[in-house]
Formats: sequence, C-alpha cells, structure tokens
Amino acid sequence: MTRDEVLKTLCDVGIAPVVRARSADVLVDIAKALLAGGVPITEVTMTVPGAIDGIRRLVETFGSDVLVGVGSVTEPRQAEEAMDAGARFVVGPVLVPEVIAAAAARDTVVIPGAYTPTEIFQAHTLGADIVKVFPASVGGPAYFKALLAPMPFLKLLPTGGVNLETAGAFIKAGAVTLGAGSALVEKKAVAEGDWARITHLAARFREEVRKARAAM
Repeated sequence: MTRDEVLKTLCDVGIAPVVRARSADVLVDIAKALLAGGVPITEVTMTVPGAIDGIRRLVETFGSDVLVGVGSVTEPRQAEEAMDAGARFVVGPVLVPEVIAAAAARDTVVIPGAYTPTEIFQAHTLGADIVKVFPASVGGPAYFKALLAPMPFLKLLPTGGVNLETAGAFIKAGAVTLGAGSALVEKKAVAEGDWARITHLAARFREEVRKARAAM
C-alpha cells in the first residue's frame, strides 16, 4: 500500500486498535478477531514483549488483508526496526521530530502524539499525517471542537478515553479516526482467549463510527 492508501484506510475504517499484550504470541489471534469484526487494522505497541517479531509475523500471516502499524514509538530506531518488519504506520505518544523524519524518509504514515495547540500545530508543520491527541480524556470531544475551529486543516486522532460511549462524540467533534485500546482489545478477553468478544466489540465500534458520520 502507498502512503496515501494507508492514510485513506485509517480514516475510512475510523478505528485504529491499540494493542497492548503480555506476549506477541497472541497478536495473530487478536488481529483475526479484529478483522472478523470489520477492523482490518492492528497497531502493535512497542510495550509488547517481542513487538518487532510480532509485527513481522502479522505481516507474513495477513499480507495486505490487515494494515499493521507500530505504536508507543519514542525513538527513530524503534520506527526503523518496525518499518523493516513491515509496519505501514508509526504512532508515538509524544512529539519527537526525529521519529517524524525517520518515517517520512521511508514514505510511511506517521502519527505523533501531542496535546497543546502549539504542540499539535508543530507536529502538523513537521509533516505528521495525523496528530494523535493524547490523553484525549482530559479535554474530551469539546477540546477537539475548540482545536479545529481555528485550525480546520488538522487531522486529529484521539487516544485515551475512547470507548463505545465516547466514540461517536469524538467523530462528530472532527476526529478523522479513533485510537481505541483496552475498550476494544479487552485485557480479560485476551487473557481468556475470548476472541469472539473482541470481534463483537470491533463491530460495535465500527457501527458507532458509521452512525456518527451519517449524522454529520
């Protein structure tokens, strides 16, 4: 997929699952469950033990059927290793210009984290494809409306505080896609191997995005 195609997929689907797990061994099962629920995207955070090998395994298993990315990236080296393994988008919790540059050099979608208006605008000017507003729970959807009023050109993704109750409100407030973590990939479901639960939640998140967009 090209950079533009990756960006389009992230925005069209509207959900970017943030996967944190105790082992990379469950990543394939999680990705299958998400795919079955209509979410063909999996963001593997660097906090997962063996994350790089896990990304490589996902790419080998699913090919173009699942868009695989890397999250919690704070160093350009992490971005390079993940892209070498096949990651097609790079997400960070904070703004690190060197990470943006590393992704741009490989023509890879990059989504750095920021919070204040100044940080968010800086991320945009440095070349971020989307800016991850984290933690989004602090300002909520109202904060997104406030940010986009003077800067409607921004593409924003909330992470932290995104759940089935808030998903629609964030979309209506202007978010182009949503970063959903434990509210989608539930720790209990993963621990019990309840993949049907994750499939069910993925389908519900997709429906919340669809309804919110239809109402706009």
